[in-house]
Amino acid sequence: MSDLQKTIKEEVSLSGIGLHTGREVHVTLKPAKTGTGFVFVRTDLEGHPQVEADVNYVTTTDRGTTLEKLGVKIHTCEHLLAALVGCGIDNAYIEMNNAEPPILDGSSKFFVEAIEKAGIEEQDKPIEYLVIKDVLSYSDPATGSEITIIPSDTYEVTTMVDFGTKVLGTQNATLKCLSDFKEEIASARTFSFLHELEMLLDAGLIKGGDISNAIVYVDKDLTPETVEKLKKAFGKDDLSIRPNGILDNLTLNFPNEAARHKLLDVIGDLALVGVKLKGKVIANKPGHLVNTQFAKKLNRHWKLQKKKNVPDFDLTKEPVFDINGIMRLLPHRPPFLLIDKILELSDSHVVGLKNVSMNEPFFVGHFPLEPVMPGVLQIESMAQAAGILVLASVPDPENYSTYFIKIDKVKFKQKVIPGDTLIFKIDLLQPIRRGIVHMQGYGFVGDSVVVEAELMAQVAKRKTAE
Repeated sequence: MSDLQKTIKEEVSLSGIGLHTGREVHVTLKPAKTGTGFVFVRTDLEGHPQVEADVNYVTTTDRGTTLEKLGVKIHTCEHLLAALVGCGIDNAYIEMNNAEPPILDGSSKFFVEAIEKAGIEEQDKPIEYLVIKDVLSYSDPATGSEITIIPSDTYEVTTMVDFGTKVLGTQNATLKCLSDFKEEIASARTFSFLHELEMLLDAGLIKGGDISNAIVYVDKDLTPETVEKLKKAFGKDDLSIRPNGILDNLTLNFPNEAARHKLLDVIGDLALVGVKLKGKVIANKPGHLVNTQFAKKLNRHWKLQKKKNVPDFDLTKEPVFDINGIMRLLPHRPPFLLIDKILELSDSHVVGLKNVSMNEPFFVGHFPLEPVMPGVLQIESMAQAAGILVLASVPDPENYSTYFIKIDKVKFKQKVIPGDTLIFKIDLLQPIRRGIVHMQGYGFVGDSVVVEAELMAQVAKRKTAE
């Protein structure tokens, strides 16, 4: 699967009844530019206010996830969001003329079909990921629910459910790859226990419910009073219990449909993190509360990573240039050649590596009892990496050099000492014009920014002796 962002090719619409509001709603999915994410638009309200699919807007999680921004609400958003994620969509506008997407058959199936009908379009910006490097967990002692994510090269989800009832028992479900979402998860329908259903009806909820859009597990005696209440709610002349303990004649799509639907909910709720995940999620007795609380934790983790601005560098892959390749491009030589490898190189950025060794000659005189790499040499190292970015783009780099003309906004945030691996990432701030190069550079040790600076240099031909 491509690592570029995706949206839908053309707009597509579908209609139905909201599960809890019981109101007719018309939904239109529309293409969106890169970086938009998922944005709900209430076309029935003045000004068409927007509510981003952001976990920080979650207000309630009672029988569904509700978003609210400036008084504008979106109820039960998880099934539609799960479909978008499951289809590999990154950006879309979701226009609705009411507060709740249609429940349809209680799954994501029809949303997936609508997205496939619209088509999927690849965009020109890479997908942003939250790459999980350490185990993160959230638990709710009151319910015994727990959700954990561990490092993985892909996004995987496993759910385990146990409601302590004989009619449902213990179930597990696993999604190894999002490309299997349509076949394995999308058609898993929402479910309820009979005792919950009665409470919801008494509370005036599930006004759009129907015997065809929710599996009802009968976990109590079906009294005549209950039968009459359900017949009225569902507009049925008669109700019965199948041998597998399910109300009426609804047939399960999967033996473990309940666990699969819980997995669907996890994917939909974690879409609210705001970034795609690379990690394996293991959810024990998941629910919207624990899902969204965990999504908030992941969202904070992501924002912290962005604030630190630490890219995900692969130090094990083959370098673009080793020390010999660097010396073919740069005029510097030891002991003043301060870059050991070039890990990444494009038209607009470069990533260079320096192993800081105790054998560096400057440590002899620079705080020898507490060796610290001089800040000016950190900037010089950054500049040499930047020189590679510039000189690699010309056909005869041996005839050119780059010279500083400005250094601005320099910050040293942490000491660099022997044993550190110092990684520099330098990005062009604007295209090179008339030999002037304007760049932003960062230096990292581990997951910390240790130095940053804005650099300006001029590319000029080297003077040769006549």
